[in-house]
Amino acid sequence: MIFLFRLLARVPLRWMQAAGRCLGWLVWWGSPTYRQRFRDNAERAGFTPEQYRPAIGAAGAMAAELPWLWARPQDESVLPRIARWEGVDELEAALAARRGVIIASPHIGCWEILGQALGERFVGSYGPITALFRPHRKKWMAELLASGSRDRRGLQTLPTSVAGVRGLIRTLRQGGYTGILPDQVPPLGQGVWAPFLGRPAYTMTLLPRLAQQTGARVFFGVCERLPRGAGYAIRLTPFDGTALGDPKATPEAAATAMNEGIAALIHALPGQYVWDYARYKQPRGEAAVVAEVSS
Repeated sequence: MIFLFRLLARVPLRWMQAAGRCLGWLVWWGSPTYRQRFRDNAERAGFTPEQYRPAIGAAGAMAAELPWLWARPQDESVLPRIARWEGVDELEAALAARRGVIIASPHIGCWEILGQALGERFVGSYGPITALFRPHRKKWMAELLASGSRDRRGLQTLPTSVAGVRGLIRTLRQGGYTGILPDQVPPLGQGVWAPFLGRPAYTMTLLPRLAQQTGARVFFGVCERLPRGAGYAIRLTPFDGTALGDPKATPEAAATAMNEGIAALIHALPGQYVWDYARYKQPRGEAAVVAEVSS
């Protein structure tokens, strides 16, 4: 499988994306369960078929991008693929202030490229972007990620453990920056129930606690996949003045503010949200290794 990924990584990315869009539609028509979950999540959130239909092909394009993202040569930069940056000057000003920055990037567009692009762009001036990372259960996938994606220039990973979270706090307090997927369903004990697109969703408390304890600024980031293989557009928006970063806010209020920010991004780009993600599932029982993020 590693050899196959490395082989596919040499195929032009626009060809892989086109093939992936076809794959997305094949899965849509071939799996009634997938189709029903996808449709239910989008329509119960108030989106019409015209709004969410492009996300069917986008899901396949996302899968087809993975060989290039994970297995391309180490010296091949992602930056030439970024056709447009929006809001990057304000992000850089926050990094220059050395107060710490959290980039919240939900399951929209190509969040993997967002992290790699930010790390490459800013590693020379502000060091690597730091992220928590749990090794994949499958050995070949863990090896591929370790050798291809997670060890790339500009990216530093920490384990999803108490030690890893404490390392992340130190990074932010020293003026560093991190990227977090804010709409993942955390294990039991590591979140609270908060409204998300009109329904209760178990929502992580890690990101709000990091912001509240370190004073780091929060930016929402989206990497939009442009049509016809034209590259990507990265948009970064500050999320100041909400309960998300207020040390006096309750976990529920902070989680609600965060979900409102995510929902605004989805409303702006519903055709690239991962609608089949089981966002409303019950959290799994697991040791709450990151339930407390005290220093």
